[in-house]
Amino acid sequence: MTTKTATKAASTPKATSKPKTKAQTAVKTKPTIFIDGEAGTTGLEIRRRVADVAGLEVRSIAPQKRKDATARLAMMREVDLVVLCLPDDAARQAVALVDELGKDAPKVIDASTAHRVAPGWVYGFPEMDAAQTEAVRTARRVSNPGCYPTAAIALIRPLVEAGLLPADYPVTINAVSGYSGGGRSMIEAYEAGTAPAFELYGLGFEHKHLPELQHYSGLTRRPIFVPSVGNYRQGMLVSAPLHLDTLPGKPTARDLEAVLAKHYAGAKLVKVVPAGNAAAKDRRLEPEALNGTDVLELRVYASPNYAQAVLVARLDNLGKGASGAAVQSMGLMLGVAT
Repeated sequence: MTTKTATKAASTPKATSKPKTKAQTAVKTKPTIFIDGEAGTTGLEIRRRVADVAGLEVRSIAPQKRKDATARLAMMREVDLVVLCLPDDAARQAVALVDELGKDAPKVIDASTAHRVAPGWVYGFPEMDAAQTEAVRTARRVSNPGCYPTAAIALIRPLVEAGLLPADYPVTINAVSGYSGGGRSMIEAYEAGTAPAFELYGLGFEHKHLPELQHYSGLTRRPIFVPSVGNYRQGMLVSAPLHLDTLPGKPTARDLEAVLAKHYAGAKLVKVVPAGNAAAKDRRLEPEALNGTDVLELRVYASPNYAQAVLVARLDNLGKGASGAAVQSMGLMLGVAT
Protein backbone atom coordinates (compact mmCIF):
# COMPACT_ATOMS: atom_id res chain seq x y z
CA MET A 1 0.00 0.00 0.00
CA THR A 2 2.77 2.40 0.90
CA THR A 3 4.71 1.67 -2.31
CA LYS A 4 1.69 2.19 -4.57
CA THR A 5 0.77 5.40 -2.86
CA ALA A 6 4.29 6.71 -3.22
CA THR A 7 4.40 5.71 -6.89
CA LYS A 8 1.08 7.40 -7.57
CA ALA A 9 2.18 10.55 -5.85
CA ALA A 10 5.40 10.61 -7.81
CA SER A 11 3.58 10.26 -11.10
CA THR A 12 1.07 13.02 -10.43
CA PRO A 13 1.99 16.09 -12.56
CA LYS A 14 2.97 19.17 -10.58
CA ALA A 15 0.69 22.21 -10.90
CA THR A 16 2.16 24.92 -13.05
CA SER A 17 2.94 27.95 -10.87
CA LYS A 18 1.80 31.36 -12.01
CA PRO A 19 4.38 34.12 -12.43
CA LYS A 20 4.76 36.11 -9.25
CA THR A 21 3.69 39.71 -9.26
CA LYS A 22 6.01 42.53 -8.20
CA ALA A 23 4.06 42.85 -4.94
CA GLN A 24 4.59 39.15 -4.14
CA THR A 25 8.32 39.16 -4.79
CA ALA A 26 8.95 42.49 -3.05
CA VAL A 27 8.45 40.95 0.42
CA LYS A 28 11.38 38.59 -0.13
CA THR A 29 13.90 41.08 -1.49
CA LYS A 30 15.10 44.55 -0.63
CA PRO A 31 13.38 47.43 -2.47
CA THR A 32 14.56 48.09 -6.02
CA ILE A 33 14.93 51.40 -7.82
CA PHE A 34 15.57 52.51 -11.38
CA ILE A 35 17.16 55.91 -12.09
CA ASP A 36 15.78 57.01 -15.44
CA GLY A 37 18.44 59.45 -16.63
CA GLU A 38 21.23 58.17 -14.41
CA ALA A 39 23.96 59.58 -16.67
CA GLY A 40 23.15 63.22 -15.80
CA THR A 41 24.55 65.25 -12.90
CA THR A 42 21.66 64.57 -10.52
CA GLY A 43 21.33 60.93 -11.59
CA LEU A 44 25.02 60.22 -11.08
CA GLU A 45 24.96 61.82 -7.64
CA ILE A 46 21.87 59.84 -6.61
CA ARG A 47 23.51 56.64 -7.84
CA ARG A 48 26.64 57.42 -5.82
CA ARG A 49 24.63 58.09 -2.68
CA VAL A 50 22.38 55.05 -3.03
CA ALA A 51 25.45 52.82 -3.33
CA ASP A 52 26.01 53.44 0.39
CA VAL A 53 22.44 52.45 1.35
CA ALA A 54 22.47 48.78 2.28
CA GLY A 55 18.69 48.40 2.07
CA LEU A 56 18.30 49.37 -1.60
CA GLU A 57 19.12 47.71 -4.91
CA VAL A 58 19.67 49.78 -8.06
CA ARG A 59 18.64 48.33 -11.42
CA SER A 60 20.00 49.70 -14.71
CA ILE A 61 19.50 49.15 -18.41
CA ALA A 62 22.23 49.03 -21.04
CA PRO A 63 23.49 52.50 -22.04
CA GLN A 64 22.38 52.00 -25.65
CA LYS A 65 18.79 51.39 -24.46
CA ARG A 66 18.45 54.38 -22.15
CA LYS A 67 16.13 56.09 -24.64
CA ASP A 68 14.32 52.90 -25.66
CA ALA A 69 10.75 53.25 -24.38
CA THR A 70 10.16 49.49 -24.45
CA ALA A 71 13.26 48.74 -22.38
CA ARG A 72 12.47 51.52 -19.92
CA LEU A 73 8.87 50.35 -19.54
CA ALA A 74 10.05 46.80 -18.85
CA MET A 75 12.43 48.07 -16.18
CA MET A 76 9.72 50.25 -14.60
CA ARG A 77 7.51 47.18 -14.35
CA GLU A 78 10.19 45.31 -12.37
CA VAL A 79 11.12 47.90 -9.74
CA ASP A 80 9.48 49.44 -6.69
CA LEU A 81 10.45 53.05 -7.38
CA VAL A 82 11.62 55.09 -10.36
CA VAL A 83 13.61 58.31 -10.03
CA LEU A 84 13.25 60.60 -13.03
CA CYS A 85 16.40 62.65 -13.70
CA LEU A 86 15.21 64.00 -17.02
CA PRO A 87 14.31 67.30 -18.73
CA ASP A 88 10.73 68.39 -18.09
CA ASP A 89 9.18 67.10 -21.33
CA ALA A 90 10.99 63.77 -21.03
CA ALA A 91 9.82 63.47 -17.42
CA ARG A 92 6.20 63.95 -18.51
CA GLN A 93 6.67 61.26 -21.14
CA ALA A 94 8.18 58.93 -18.52
CA VAL A 95 5.17 59.46 -16.25
CA ALA A 96 2.94 58.53 -19.18
CA LEU A 97 4.90 55.26 -19.45
CA VAL A 98 4.38 54.62 -15.74
CA ASP A 99 0.66 55.21 -16.17
CA GLU A 100 0.54 52.37 -18.72
CA LEU A 101 1.48 49.89 -15.98
CA GLY A 102 -1.69 50.35 -13.97
CA LYS A 103 -1.58 48.36 -10.71
CA ASP A 104 2.02 47.31 -11.46
CA ALA A 105 3.21 50.92 -11.63
CA PRO A 106 6.16 51.80 -9.37
CA LYS A 107 6.34 54.77 -7.07
CA VAL A 108 7.92 57.83 -8.70
CA ILE A 109 10.24 60.64 -7.63
CA ASP A 110 10.53 63.32 -10.31
CA ALA A 111 13.66 65.48 -10.05
CA SER A 112 12.57 67.78 -12.90
CA THR A 113 10.36 70.86 -12.51
CA ALA A 114 7.52 69.25 -14.48
CA HIS A 115 5.33 68.24 -11.53
CA ARG A 116 6.39 70.42 -8.59
CA VAL A 117 3.05 72.22 -8.34
CA ALA A 118 0.97 69.60 -10.17
CA PRO A 119 -2.15 68.09 -8.54
CA GLY A 120 -1.62 64.58 -7.24
CA TRP A 121 2.08 65.07 -6.51
CA VAL A 122 3.56 65.45 -3.03
CA TYR A 123 6.35 68.00 -2.60
CA GLY A 124 9.47 66.23 -1.37
CA PHE A 125 10.45 68.56 1.47
CA PRO A 126 9.64 66.47 4.57
CA GLU A 127 10.50 69.26 7.05
CA MET A 128 8.24 71.82 5.33
CA ASP A 129 5.48 71.41 7.90
CA ALA A 130 4.25 68.93 10.51
CA ALA A 131 2.30 66.79 8.02
CA GLN A 132 4.81 66.67 5.18
CA THR A 133 6.97 63.78 6.39
CA GLU A 134 3.98 61.46 6.52
CA ALA A 135 2.72 62.81 3.19
CA VAL A 136 6.02 61.85 1.56
CA ARG A 137 6.10 58.49 3.34
CA THR A 138 2.69 57.46 1.98
CA ALA A 139 2.98 59.08 -1.46
CA ARG A 140 3.21 57.24 -4.75
CA ARG A 141 4.37 60.34 -6.60
CA VAL A 142 6.82 62.84 -5.17
CA SER A 143 8.23 65.92 -6.89
CA ASN A 144 11.79 66.58 -5.78
CA PRO A 145 12.23 70.26 -4.77
CA GLY A 146 14.56 72.67 -6.50
CA CYS A 147 17.69 73.71 -4.63
CA TYR A 148 16.88 77.43 -4.47
CA PRO A 149 13.22 76.89 -3.42
CA THR A 150 14.22 74.45 -0.68
CA ALA A 151 16.24 77.19 1.00
CA ALA A 152 13.76 80.01 0.40
CA ILE A 153 10.71 78.00 1.50
CA ALA A 154 12.55 76.86 4.62
CA LEU A 155 13.17 80.50 5.58
CA ILE A 156 9.86 82.07 4.58
CA ARG A 157 7.04 79.57 5.15
CA PRO A 158 7.33 79.34 8.97
CA LEU A 159 7.28 83.14 9.24
CA VAL A 160 4.18 83.39 7.02
CA GLU A 161 2.42 80.65 9.00
CA ALA A 162 3.26 82.41 12.28
CA GLY A 163 1.92 85.75 11.01
CA LEU A 164 5.25 87.54 11.31
CA LEU A 165 5.57 87.93 7.55
CA PRO A 166 2.43 88.90 5.62
CA ALA A 167 1.64 86.64 2.68
CA ASP A 168 1.56 89.67 0.39
CA TYR A 169 4.90 91.05 1.62
CA PRO A 170 7.19 92.15 -1.27
CA VAL A 171 9.91 89.54 -0.74
CA THR A 172 13.22 89.69 -2.60
CA ILE A 173 15.38 86.56 -2.71
CA ASN A 174 19.04 86.68 -3.69
CA ALA A 175 21.09 83.54 -4.18
CA VAL A 176 24.41 82.20 -5.36
CA SER A 177 25.18 78.61 -6.30
CA GLY A 178 28.15 76.62 -7.51
CA TYR A 179 28.13 75.81 -11.20
CA SER A 180 27.16 72.14 -10.70
CA GLY A 181 23.54 73.27 -10.38
CA GLY A 182 23.50 74.63 -13.92
CA GLY A 183 23.56 71.40 -15.89
CA ARG A 184 26.10 69.79 -18.19
CA SER A 185 26.79 72.76 -20.48
CA MET A 186 27.48 75.12 -17.59
CA ILE A 187 29.67 72.56 -15.84
CA GLU A 188 31.71 72.01 -18.99
CA ALA A 189 32.11 75.76 -19.53
CA TYR A 190 33.40 76.38 -16.02
CA GLU A 191 35.68 73.37 -15.97
CA ALA A 192 37.09 74.39 -19.36
CA GLY A 193 37.82 77.86 -18.00
CA THR A 194 35.58 79.62 -20.53
CA ALA A 195 32.88 80.82 -18.11
CA PRO A 196 32.99 84.08 -16.12
CA ALA A 197 34.00 84.17 -12.46
CA PHE A 198 30.50 85.27 -11.43
CA GLU A 199 27.25 86.10 -13.16
CA LEU A 200 23.63 86.95 -12.46
CA TYR A 201 20.99 85.11 -14.44
CA GLY A 202 17.21 84.70 -14.52
CA LEU A 203 16.96 88.44 -15.15
CA GLY A 204 13.84 87.96 -17.25
CA PHE A 205 11.96 87.28 -13.96
CA GLU A 206 10.78 83.92 -15.31
CA HIS A 207 13.06 81.47 -13.47
CA LYS A 208 11.59 77.95 -13.49
CA HIS A 209 11.85 77.68 -9.68
CA LEU A 210 9.53 80.63 -9.02
CA PRO A 211 6.17 78.77 -9.17
CA GLU A 212 7.11 76.26 -6.45
CA LEU A 213 8.94 78.89 -4.43
CA GLN A 214 5.86 81.11 -4.23
CA HIS A 215 3.35 78.26 -3.87
CA TYR A 216 4.99 76.42 -0.99
CA SER A 217 6.29 79.46 0.87
CA GLY A 218 2.70 80.66 1.21
CA LEU A 219 3.27 84.00 -0.51
CA THR A 220 0.41 85.56 -2.45
CA ARG A 221 2.64 88.23 -3.99
CA ARG A 222 5.14 86.95 -6.55
CA PRO A 223 8.63 87.40 -5.07
CA ILE A 224 11.58 88.87 -6.93
CA PHE A 225 14.16 86.11 -7.30
CA VAL A 226 17.68 86.94 -8.47
CA PRO A 227 19.96 83.87 -8.71
CA SER A 228 23.65 83.88 -9.56
CA VAL A 229 26.45 81.40 -10.17
CA GLY A 230 30.03 81.51 -8.97
CA ASN A 231 33.21 79.85 -10.20
CA TYR A 232 33.21 76.97 -7.72
CA ARG A 233 31.61 73.55 -8.09
CA GLN A 234 28.94 73.32 -5.38
CA GLY A 235 27.54 75.06 -2.35
CA MET A 236 24.77 77.63 -2.04
CA LEU A 237 23.71 80.73 -0.12
CA VAL A 238 20.14 82.04 -0.33
CA SER A 239 19.14 85.27 1.39
CA ALA A 240 16.07 87.48 1.85
CA PRO A 241 16.42 91.01 3.30
CA LEU A 242 13.63 92.40 5.51
CA HIS A 243 12.72 95.82 6.91
CA LEU A 244 11.55 94.79 10.37
CA ASP A 245 9.64 98.02 11.01
CA THR A 246 7.35 97.24 8.05
CA LEU A 247 6.25 93.89 9.51
CA PRO A 248 3.20 93.42 11.75
CA GLY A 249 4.14 94.03 15.39
CA LYS A 250 7.65 95.08 14.34
CA PRO A 251 9.32 91.82 15.39
CA THR A 252 12.99 91.61 16.24
CA ALA A 253 15.45 89.34 14.50
CA ARG A 254 15.39 87.10 17.57
CA ASP A 255 11.59 86.80 17.22
CA LEU A 256 12.09 85.52 13.65
CA GLU A 257 14.84 83.18 14.78
CA ALA A 258 12.65 81.78 17.57
CA VAL A 259 9.86 80.95 15.10
CA LEU A 260 12.30 79.14 12.82
CA ALA A 261 13.85 77.26 15.75
CA LYS A 262 10.43 76.09 16.96
CA HIS A 263 9.37 75.03 13.47
CA TYR A 264 12.45 72.87 12.90
CA ALA A 265 12.87 71.58 16.45
CA GLY A 266 13.88 67.93 16.23
CA ALA A 267 14.70 68.05 12.51
CA LYS A 268 17.91 66.17 11.75
CA LEU A 269 18.82 67.93 8.52
CA VAL A 270 17.50 71.49 9.00
CA LYS A 271 19.43 73.47 11.61
CA VAL A 272 18.68 76.97 12.90
CA VAL A 273 22.01 78.54 13.84
CA PRO A 274 21.89 81.60 16.18
CA ALA A 275 23.57 84.47 14.35
CA GLY A 276 24.31 86.54 17.45
CA ASN A 277 25.14 90.24 17.30
CA ALA A 278 25.44 91.33 13.67
CA ALA A 279 27.59 94.26 14.73
CA ALA A 280 30.53 91.92 15.23
CA LYS A 281 33.44 92.79 12.96
CA ASP A 282 34.37 90.74 9.91
CA ARG A 283 31.14 88.73 9.90
CA ARG A 284 31.22 86.48 6.84
CA LEU A 285 29.45 83.41 5.50
CA GLU A 286 30.84 81.29 2.67
CA PRO A 287 28.80 78.82 0.59
CA GLU A 288 30.92 75.66 0.56
CA ALA A 289 31.02 74.69 4.24
CA LEU A 290 28.22 72.11 3.96
CA ASN A 291 29.39 70.44 0.76
CA GLY A 292 29.06 66.67 0.87
CA THR A 293 26.26 66.82 3.47
CA ASP A 294 22.46 66.96 3.37
CA VAL A 295 22.30 69.65 6.05
CA LEU A 296 20.43 72.93 5.56
CA GLU A 297 21.45 75.77 7.89
CA LEU A 298 19.21 78.79 8.57
CA ARG A 299 20.29 82.07 10.13
CA VAL A 300 18.80 85.49 10.89
CA TYR A 301 21.28 88.37 10.82
CA ALA A 302 20.34 91.84 12.06
CA SER A 303 21.88 95.07 13.23
CA PRO A 304 21.15 96.50 16.69
CA ASN A 305 21.29 99.98 15.17
CA TYR A 306 18.72 99.55 12.39
CA ALA A 307 15.37 97.80 11.99
CA GLN A 308 16.77 95.57 9.28
CA ALA A 309 17.47 91.87 9.00
CA VAL A 310 18.48 89.30 6.43
CA LEU A 311 17.38 85.67 6.40
CA VAL A 312 20.14 83.36 5.16
CA ALA A 313 20.16 79.68 4.22
CA ARG A 314 23.25 77.63 3.42
CA LEU A 315 23.27 74.16 1.83
CA ASP A 316 24.97 71.94 -0.71
CA ASN A 317 22.96 72.37 -3.92
CA LEU A 318 23.67 68.70 -4.73
CA GLY A 319 22.78 67.59 -1.20
CA LYS A 320 19.59 68.80 0.48
CA GLY A 321 19.08 70.84 -2.67
CA ALA A 322 18.85 67.93 -5.16
CA SER A 323 20.20 64.38 -4.99
CA GLY A 324 20.30 64.22 -1.21
CA ALA A 325 16.68 65.34 -1.05
CA ALA A 326 15.68 62.62 -3.52
CA VAL A 327 17.43 59.93 -1.47
CA GLN A 328 15.75 61.24 1.71
CA SER A 329 12.30 60.96 0.10
CA MET A 330 13.24 57.56 -1.34
CA GLY A 331 14.03 56.25 2.11
CA LEU A 332 10.70 57.43 3.48
CA MET A 333 8.71 56.01 0.56
CA LEU A 334 10.40 52.60 0.72
CA GLY A 335 10.85 52.35 4.49
CA VAL A 336 14.64 52.25 4.28
CA ALA A 337 17.13 54.13 6.44
CA THR A 338 19.24 56.42 4.23
